[in-house]
Amino acid sequence: MTTESHQSYYSLFAITVDLSILTVRQDELCVLVVERGIEPFRGQWALPGGFVRPGEDLETAARRELAEETGLTHLPGHLEQLATYGTPDRDPRTRVITVAYLALAPDLPMPVAGTDAAASRWTPVTDLLADDKALAFDHGRILADGVERARAKIEYTPLATAFCPAEFTVAQLRRVYETVWGVRLDPRNFHRKVTGTPGFLIRTGRTTRQDSGRPAELFHRGTAALLHPAMLRPT
Repeated sequence: MTTESHQSYYSLFAITVDLSILTVRQDELCVLVVERGIEPFRGQWALPGGFVRPGEDLETAARRELAEETGLTHLPGHLEQLATYGTPDRDPRTRVITVAYLALAPDLPMPVAGTDAAASRWTPVTDLLADDKALAFDHGRILADGVERARAKIEYTPLATAFCPAEFTVAQLRRVYETVWGVRLDPRNFHRKVTGTPGFLIRTGRTTRQDSGRPAELFHRGTAALLHPAMLRPT
């Protein structure tokens, strides 16, 4: 194959990043979406993201796109690569392979749209997962994969604390599990499990009256990377 044909072949591909940013707002699991201000899919809602620039690594591109499309320049919490999506017809412009990122964060402020996004907002994931055409491109699939990854990871890692403030009560943590999993949990059983799991939570020695009339202990995340035993989802 000649040099010219090599260049022609590789020029058919483009790389993008897309972000599935999950947070808990008003006891609902929500995702950040933007209204596309340009074609294709102008006027439709999508996950924030865009093309990777020459010389830019993937995570830098993800953080830049987040800032450009939503005004959020700092994302507290957890960020990880979710998966790579490369179905040939996923983007009508050209062959585009996207690297999706999953972010888990405590309640964040309302985003501000910018550049090629006409608007941005937090939307309950249940509203979007109920309709596979609610989001542009294949972003419905990316969101579904991100939600399932989050649901699974809080079973065996302490990442549920990424949805919490720096200090939190067991009741606040329980509401995170209930919201992400979409179930109700027994408060006493939950308290026993999370406080008895080595390295999961650390007592701060302080209390708050935020959750009820009685003082509630405040905790912060411990040093454990994996939970043993795991916090298994109710069947």
